[in-house]
Amino acid sequence: MNIAIVGTGYVGLVSGTCFAEMGVNVTCIDVNEAKINSLLSGEIPIYEPGLDEMVLRNHREGRLNFSTDLTSVLDKVDIVFSAVGTPPDEDGSADLQYVLAVAKQFGQNIKKYTILVTKSTVPVGTAQKVKAVIQEELNKRRVDIPFDVASNPEFLKEGAAIKDFMSPDRVVVGVESEKAKEMMSKLYRPFLLNNFRVIFTDIPSAEMIKYAANSMLATRISFMNDIANLCELVGADVNMVRKGIGADSRIGNKFLYPGCGYGGSCFPKDVKALIKTAEKSGYSMRVLKSVEEVNEYQKTVVFQKLSKHYGGALKGKTIAIWGLAFKPETDDMREATSLVTIKLLQEANCRIRVYDPVAMNECQRRIGNSVEYASDMYDAVLNADALLLLTEWKQFRMPSWGVIKRSMSRPVIIDGRNIYDSQELKNLGFEYNCIGK
Repeated sequence: MNIAIVGTGYVGLVSGTCFAEMGVNVTCIDVNEAKINSLLSGEIPIYEPGLDEMVLRNHREGRLNFSTDLTSVLDKVDIVFSAVGTPPDEDGSADLQYVLAVAKQFGQNIKKYTILVTKSTVPVGTAQKVKAVIQEELNKRRVDIPFDVASNPEFLKEGAAIKDFMSPDRVVVGVESEKAKEMMSKLYRPFLLNNFRVIFTDIPSAEMIKYAANSMLATRISFMNDIANLCELVGADVNMVRKGIGADSRIGNKFLYPGCGYGGSCFPKDVKALIKTAEKSGYSMRVLKSVEEVNEYQKTVVFQKLSKHYGGALKGKTIAIWGLAFKPETDDMREATSLVTIKLLQEANCRIRVYDPVAMNECQRRIGNSVEYASDMYDAVLNADALLLLTEWKQFRMPSWGVIKRSMSRPVIIDGRNIYDSQELKNLGFEYNCIGK
């Protein structure tokens, strides 16, 4: 089968590469000529474990190609995936200009039956807008070419995206015709030989599933952060609470880890977009508004703990930060807690030294040289008055505490992800603070 994927961002590139890995002939399309030239020369624009080698191998073997011109491949493909960006507008709603631009180009150039599948996260009702744009272009051409639209939302976790795509929990596909259902089944069958976990739905339901899933996970995170903050006030230990409620089979133990807030490309954007979709329909998503409010507050908690520790006297203090990405195994800093923390530290006139295994270049791109970039995790804590742990990278889990204590001006640690043993650090002479304890 031959397919095209428009958009070589995180979703498009991972999806295209994984399809190629399973024998599909894939052309990834992007209007950014520099990005396509980089991919053609073997340079991968995003960080995702295992992706580099897979892209290079499939391109070398001819199954994965890159181009700036969708029209040049439309005659050869059966399915076109739209994986372009849907950034939030100023009011929080999803900006669909790129999605509709793909639909317009599709309608202007198809010559045979083809399916346009929306892979991007889009509000309910987008498929009908896409369908209308395609039909309008066909009417302008005065041709009657059959086509289908479909919705196939992605559920990829950054840092584990290849595994998620190759062995999915489920594949959700919204379709309007049996022919589209048959072709999408054929495309995904190699991934699900042992257990064909494709859930076929109507298109609006498929569009809603993505938003509902991410919003539920965000809700669990904010709920636990709210519980953690209360635990501190009443003398409970949130880690014990988490284990106690997670043992209930109706609740389960996933996404019950308290911390310093969620970020990334999906949860913040999707929660906002679902709230805005509801408002346009005359309904208020009261739970999700609170989820968003709790998360915005939680991103300030580490700074608040630091400020409280020093009685508000932070001017001139040297503060080390471990972790800049919104989560481990990615360089993505979109909506990252580190950005909020750095801004608060700058307003408090602190000297800031940061380290992250992969997100240093991304941080420099975002905020320039307004912070000091350490060469490694130990360099970051040199003469520091406090260490703030914001991202739970594996290499941060078992550091040499003796070296760190000797390097710091004052052995203060604020653990924003609750990865350290409080008693162990106190026994070693550290002043330790975490979330919810």
